[in-house]
Amino acid sequence: MTLTERLKDEQKAAMKAKDKPRLGTIRLALAAIKQREVDEKITLSDDDVLAVLTKMVKQRRDSVAQYEAASRQDLADVELAEIKVLEEFMPQPLSDDEVAALLDEAIAATGAASMQDMGKLMGVLKPKVQGRADMGKVSQLVKAKLS
Repeated sequence: MTLTERLKDEQKAAMKAKDKPRLGTIRLALAAIKQREVDEKITLSDDDVLAVLTKMVKQRRDSVAQYEAASRQDLADVELAEIKVLEEFMPQPLSDDEVAALLDEAIAATGAASMQDMGKLMGVLKPKVQGRADMGKVSQLVKAKLS
């Protein structure tokens, strides 16, 4: 079962359960997926769907930070609930140790030794950590290892 099919099944279950917040979040995810499919005239793979979900979670985390800075906990709570629903469809996040191990593996595989090799290294690393780790943190780790 693809990730999109799973989202559609969960949408039906949320409709039957009359769970409006969950239903709304799943509909937003499906709409974002459909929008990208229409824009690019392709059918998204599970990895592409995962990238869309990752982007949605990141946007919501940014919103939570802004709402909390503005003392609007009510709005932050709504965003946090949406994050929780979206994360159900994403793979388990990697621990810092697991990310470091994957980074060491990628360095060994590519022979990366300097910052000039960062693109090559990230190309190998990204598919392994996409949706399972914060790419900003991964990028910082790579820079620290290569410098």
